[in-house]
Amino acid sequence: MSRFGTLFRVTTYGESHCKSVGCIVDGCPPGLPLVESDIQKQLNRRRPGQSNLTTPRDEKDQVTIQSGTEFGVTLGTPIGLSVPNQDQRPHDYTETDFYPRPSHADWTYLLKYGVKASSGGGRASARETIGRVAAGTIAEKYLHMAYGVEIVAFVSSVSSVKMPFLESDDEDLFSDDFMQLLNTVTRDDVDQHIVRCPDKDVSERMRERILEAKSKSDSVGGTITCVVRNVPPGLGEPCFDKLEAMLAHGMLSLPSTKGFEIGSGFRGTTLFGHQHNDPWVMGTNGKLGTKTNRSGGIQGGITNGEHIYFRVAFKPPATISQPQKTATYDGTDGVLAARGRHDPCVLPRAVPIVEAMASLVLMDAVLIQQARHTATKLLPPITTLPPTMLGALTKLDKNEQVDG
Repeated sequence: MSRFGTLFRVTTYGESHCKSVGCIVDGCPPGLPLVESDIQKQLNRRRPGQSNLTTPRDEKDQVTIQSGTEFGVTLGTPIGLSVPNQDQRPHDYTETDFYPRPSHADWTYLLKYGVKASSGGGRASARETIGRVAAGTIAEKYLHMAYGVEIVAFVSSVSSVKMPFLESDDEDLFSDDFMQLLNTVTRDDVDQHIVRCPDKDVSERMRERILEAKSKSDSVGGTITCVVRNVPPGLGEPCFDKLEAMLAHGMLSLPSTKGFEIGSGFRGTTLFGHQHNDPWVMGTNGKLGTKTNRSGGIQGGITNGEHIYFRVAFKPPATISQPQKTATYDGTDGVLAARGRHDPCVLPRAVPIVEAMASLVLMDAVLIQQARHTATKLLPPITTLPPTMLGALTKLDKNEQVDG
């Protein structure tokens, strides 16, 4: 389906080479300050043609708010967002009339629908993510204004070039430097380098690896790490809509994704239980927290108030300009040399997309939890909890919990 979310619902529309792409956002609270420039900044980070590391397709990706706001604030009604496709070259894709491109969705879309878009991958194109980024920016603004939530993603590996924290192999899993990075990294830090890796030296080696692939008409993949700070506790809907499950759902719905891990992830499987367990400690702020946060801010599918951090794997872009031996739709052997304008590596442009999907997941979870708290407040207070539990709950500040 083209819709994501339960209470904060986003429906994206458009194909790679149609007249426009965009989305409808339904369920945004009224009274949120919102103008087009709020959305445009993140779209500019996603747009093509930013550097020689990305596709040269020249799209400005200028967004227009079509509905749902007046005098710069949201009305609570559906918000329509539209971005025109201006630099279209559908003639670059005539070969797809004969060949299903290797590792593309040409054949699977044809099998499913009995018809497919004739150019650019249609709905499977990364152009579809414009609607997600636009909607995610709205969600993120609400989360930041209401709870102080901060979401920062960055490129953590390109091919075999990795940030130092991914090289560590000891039982601590991640160094103090990495945990400090999660505490302090900003989007300005990330955007200082065109690869969008906040480590200057590693970023340069990543850039060289991407340019090497580009010079050979090839492509490379890698990973993006994302941290979410100031997350309200209590978000997530066990058992099937646990927050990490919804994050995985959102991230793996993105084009080119092949893997998702949260907290200690796959590396945590190498430890014994006594090494991996995350003891509770009383913080300097007088509130309960975890010692190491190997859980990545989520336990039992519910946020605990610690930073959420996760990593998403992206495959090398499937479209390359090298001739490839493959087969036509009728199974005849042939050679395909793809045309068009393509990214040798999607990672630099995928950073704001990952941030947007994290925003959409959290926004929906926040509205669901707000509804629960509002309903509960109409009932008599719960008095049967042990005094220690009641005391701990009363220490939570208004901005540290979702209440209606």
